[in-house]
Amino acid sequence: MEKYKQKIVVKVGTNVMTNKDKRIVRPVLRRLVRQIAELYERDIITILVSSGSVIAGKEVLGRSKIKDKTQRRQVYSAIGQPRMMRLYYNIFMDYGMKCAQVLPTKRDFSPGVHRENMINCYKGLLSEGVIPILNEDDAVSVTMSMFSDNDELASLVAQLINADKLIILTDIDGLYDGHPDSENSTLIEEVNSNENVDKYIKESNKEEAEGRGGMGSKLDYAKQAAAMNIPTFIANGKKDNTIIDIIDGKSVGTKIMR
Repeated sequence: MEKYKQKIVVKVGTNVMTNKDKRIVRPVLRRLVRQIAELYERDIITILVSSGSVIAGKEVLGRSKIKDKTQRRQVYSAIGQPRMMRLYYNIFMDYGMKCAQVLPTKRDFSPGVHRENMINCYKGLLSEGVIPILNEDDAVSVTMSMFSDNDELASLVAQLINADKLIILTDIDGLYDGHPDSENSTLIEEVNSNENVDKYIKESNKEEAEGRGGMGSKLDYAKQAAAMNIPTFIANGKKDNTIIDIIDGKSVGTKIMR
């Protein structure tokens, strides 16, 4: 892994890659991969944490007759995950790059053989210039060993590989001091990992396919990574060049520092 100037972890949420009808928008994925490919040319390697499998499964299956919410999510995820990987695989191939699927569960991060195996897996993939695409293994995760959402997974992976940056992409520009849609609200450009900004956070009620994490969880896990000296950014993934702008040091989104 040391042959790279930087290792970064990018997390892309379901709300970034879908439109208002909850359908996956391929140009968004293409824009994401274009930036990862451009950074690769600069010797900056990315681990991508990608949501979307549940919504991709729902697009295929339609409305499920399964009553149990957890089982329904497992089914959607199991159907949707290969579809997400096919989309990514084809786009990465267009950019002359290779990607791989990694489906961790929370227990893989506990000290021991699972953790060592996982570190070896990432090191091996990155050393070959292959972009690991991670998503929680929803099909087999049980409630006790689930990540609260992919924001937690991204933060844990960033800490595991000692990433140079963690970038959490969402569908708004970052943390605001009021409602994001209000014209009186201002973007908060920087937050310290020990700063209490709970008063700014309004949790949304999300549907099951929309992903589990709101701004509160994004900030919590961003702070955990920042406390380990990993500069973390919450920024708008629907904009054209967000990842590259952050790497280039432009003022984008909300930066969480130690």
